[in-house]
Amino acid sequence: MPNWTLEDMPELSGRTVVVTGANSGLGLEATRAFAREGAHVVMACRDVDAAADAREEIREEAPGASLTVEALDLADLDSIRAFADSVADLGRIDVLCNNAGVMAIPRSETADGFETQFGVNHLGHFALTGLLLDSLRAAPDPRVVTQSSGIHANGEIDFEDLQSTDDYDKWGAYAQSKLANLLFAYELDRRYGDELTSVGCHPGYAATNLQRRGPEQEGSRLKLAAMALANRIFAQSAEAGALPMLYAATAEDVEGGDYVGPGGFKNMRGAPETQRSSKRSYDEDTAERLWSVSEELTGVSYD
Repeated sequence: MPNWTLEDMPELSGRTVVVTGANSGLGLEATRAFAREGAHVVMACRDVDAAADAREEIREEAPGASLTVEALDLADLDSIRAFADSVADLGRIDVLCNNAGVMAIPRSETADGFETQFGVNHLGHFALTGLLLDSLRAAPDPRVVTQSSGIHANGEIDFEDLQSTDDYDKWGAYAQSKLANLLFAYELDRRYGDELTSVGCHPGYAATNLQRRGPEQEGSRLKLAAMALANRIFAQSAEAGALPMLYAATAEDVEGGDYVGPGGFKNMRGAPETQRSSKRSYDEDTAERLWSVSEELTGVSYD
């Protein structure tokens, strides 16, 4: 649909939506939009205090908003399992937005020993989706929306060094994780497309806190200032950046295996549209191998 906006979102009363990383940036804006349309939104966040503040911010704008905060640390498989157990009582999940992520940070490892960008961006969401599969199946028309990035086109899955222990490049590791997001989204559609709709998306260039974390962890004031300047000059707002995810989650014409992103200048801004991702993202052999490796690493097996 050309020039799709928040005004085109359908009414969502009776629907349950899970959004990872819902306390800021794209996740917060998506949560706000879902709640305005009547959905019950589970805000799945590592920082529950920040999430609680975000929840009250939304409720000030929409007093009837139905929102719950649940702890979820995608860098810890135990936390992911605990979250899945905590939301089991919901009965069904209509939409899962795999949105949270980290970008271009110095090398570190998750609680389970994974390189953090690959561990959080891909493995964490792979495990989460698998653990929520029964709740998704309980919904009449469930969707899984996985947030990627245009940078995925620079990525390559290095099965010989998935955790970047031999050679770490922060942007290379980020690109690998974002390519993994799409390989997962498309493989999920191939395997479970008769039971759910799995879609990939990207926000273009949106101004969020994501860009700050790398320079902050490096302790580089110069890089932090440069990133802030670039955000002011080139980036669209977080609200606009959330539109592809919202379109992917709610638009009637979305199909499994779609890739949604901004249709404007160099796909960095503008109204959402269905696009083509990189050739590597559609490689079924790589996707199958990555799926198998991901099951082994996380201990989460899809039935």
